[in-house]
Amino acid sequence: MVTKSEQRRKQQDAPGALETVRAFVNTRDLELGTDEVSDAGRLRDWLRARDLLDGTTAVSDGEWRRAVEVREALRALARHNTGQAADPDASETLDRLSRDAGVRLRYAPDGTSALAPRPGGGVLEALGRILAIVGTSTLDGTWRRFKVCPAEDCLWAFYDHSRNRSGTWCQMSECGNRAKARTYRRRHTS
Repeated sequence: MVTKSEQRRKQQDAPGALETVRAFVNTRDLELGTDEVSDAGRLRDWLRARDLLDGTTAVSDGEWRRAVEVREALRALARHNTGQAADPDASETLDRLSRDAGVRLRYAPDGTSALAPRPGGGVLEALGRILAIVGTSTLDGTWRRFKVCPAEDCLWAFYDHSRNRSGTWCQMSECGNRAKARTYRRRHTS
């Protein structure tokens, strides 16, 4: 049986490397009350499974806390794409990560360039690589389609595949319908 989370993932996948960012933001599922990176060990495993961290690197509790802070800052940044006000604290968190990880335009020997963190391994580089993906998607225009469901009990990150970029809900059949039903009840009970 396909779970609700699996169904949403399939319908809302982001293109290319941006899917890694979506998966990272969605490690915390508010509806199910789960967190795939609920401690340093689980964060290490998650990063390793996506080749963002080598197999010998340990993750400290401080690094885990920072990763969770970055995840929630990315969620807040994506909420801005659905019309929410920008969160200056989230911007500061991501700006600090960019500085600490040395994310900048880097050139390869073959002349190609890309946003990337300073090499060095560890969690800081892994988080820097995630942030570099966000920066690249901002430049290529795909970031504007990276959104977060506005339902406060959901906040699921999704990629808006609609032709006119008007997608609001992770699933109209669930969160959108619940919001419409609440609005309807409010109007008719007043």
